[in-house]
Amino acid sequence: MELKKTEKLEKSVVALTMEISAAEFEKAKNQAFKKAGRNIQVPGFRKGKAPRMLIEKMYGDVFFEDALNIVYPDAMEKAVEESGIKPVGPADVELGEGAPEGGVVLIAKVPVEPEVTLGEYKGLAAEKASVSVPAKEVKEELERMAKRMARVENVERKAKKGDTVTIDFEGFIDGVPFDGGKGENHDLELGSGSFIPGFEDQLIGCKPGDEKDVEVTFPEEYHAEELKGKPAVFKCTVHAVKQTILPEMDDEFAKDVSETAETIDDLKKEITENLTKSKTDAADREFEEKLLDQVLEGMQAEIPQVMFDSEADVILNDFGYRLQMQGISLDQYVRMQGMDLPSFRKVFLPQAERQVKVRLALRKIVELESIEVSEEDLNAEYAKLAERYGMEDAQIRAAVTADAVTDDLKLNRALAVIKESAKVKKATRKKKAEEAPADAPAEETAAE
Repeated sequence: MELKKTEKLEKSVVALTMEISAAEFEKAKNQAFKKAGRNIQVPGFRKGKAPRMLIEKMYGDVFFEDALNIVYPDAMEKAVEESGIKPVGPADVELGEGAPEGGVVLIAKVPVEPEVTLGEYKGLAAEKASVSVPAKEVKEELERMAKRMARVENVERKAKKGDTVTIDFEGFIDGVPFDGGKGENHDLELGSGSFIPGFEDQLIGCKPGDEKDVEVTFPEEYHAEELKGKPAVFKCTVHAVKQTILPEMDDEFAKDVSETAETIDDLKKEITENLTKSKTDAADREFEEKLLDQVLEGMQAEIPQVMFDSEADVILNDFGYRLQMQGISLDQYVRMQGMDLPSFRKVFLPQAERQVKVRLALRKIVELESIEVSEEDLNAEYAKLAERYGMEDAQIRAAVTADAVTDDLKLNRALAVIKESAKVKKATRKKKAEEAPADAPAEETAAE
C-alpha cells in the first residue's frame, strides 16, 4: 500500500487516498477465491471443482468485493499510522480513479479528533451556592430513616391515607385494555403520588376483597404519547390493606440505623454532617458546571457527529445496564415510555454533546499546561481504585487500562487548573443545591 494523498475536508474529516498495487490485490483475490471457491456450485462441475476462470466470470463482482475487504484493514492501519491522524469513528470508503493496471485506489474519508481552540479558562468567575442544613431537613431525614425501619402489618379495616394496599389492576380506554396498564399483587402506598393523579384517592376506604373501578384521566404531559389526556378506567381488586408502624426515635433507634451513633443526638449530628457534605459536593459540582459553561462558550472546534453519536451510545448502554440490575430490559422500558429505541436514544444526545465538548476542552488544557502523570501518580490512583471497589491491585489493573486511568487523572488536573484560578461571585439570591443524580428509574406501569 502506498499513501498517495492526505487531504483535510470539512467538519474534521480527512481523506486518505491509498493505492493498492496489482501484486497486493492479486494476493487478496487469491485469498478470497480459496475461501469461497470451494463452496461454489457450478452446473456441470462438482462442488468446488469448477475452473477459477469460469467462477470469476460468473461471480467476479463478489470476489472483487471480498478482495477489497481483505486488503482494506491492513492498508487502512498503515495509512493511519503514516498520516498521524486520530480517527474517532469508522471511515466512509469508496473506489478512486487512476488505479494501476490490476490494482485499486481506495479513498477513505475518516472522521478525526478536531482541532480545538480555547478562549480564557483561567480567572473565570461564577456564583457558588452557600450551604446550610436547617433543623427541618434533619427531621425529614430522621423520618425517612424511621420509615425504612418500619414494620408493616395487615389490617382488616378500611384503607386510609398512608396505608399500603396490595392490588391487581387492569386499565381500559373505551372498554379496551392497553399496553402497560396491567399489574398484579402491586403494593401501592396511598398518598405517595406514585400513580397518576386521582388513582390513589379512590382506593381510600376500600377493604381487603373489595373490587373498585377507578376512573382517571391521563395528564397531558404523560410520558406515553398515545395515553396523553385520555380518560381511563382501572378495574382494581384489593387483596390486602397494610398499616405502617414506625419505631420510636430514641437512642435504641439511633444505634439500629447507625454504626457510630450511641444516642439520638449523635444521630442528628451525623445526619447534619452527611447532609452538609452532600450539599457541599452538589454546590461544588454546580460551580464546576458554570465554569465549564464559560470554557465551552469560548471553545471553537468542528466536532464530527460520530463523536456525539458514539457518546450517546455509551450513555444509553450504561442506562440499559442499570435497568437490567433492576430486572427491567431496555426495550421494555422504552416501550413503557411510548417510544422506540432510535427516538429514545436521541434523548441522550444533548448530554452526549456536552460530555464530548467538555472532554475536548479539558484535553486541550492538558496540552496547553503540559500536564503529565508520573508512574507514582498512576500507582497511587490504582491503589485508590482497588480500595474503593474492594479489588486486588492486579484485578483492578486488568479491569481498567493504564491509558484510561492516566487520561482521567490528566482531565481532573485540567479541571483543577480552571477551578483553582476561578473566583466565587456573591450569589444574587439563595439557591438550593441540587440533589445527586438518581439511579435508573424503577419499572413503571401505565398507572404510574
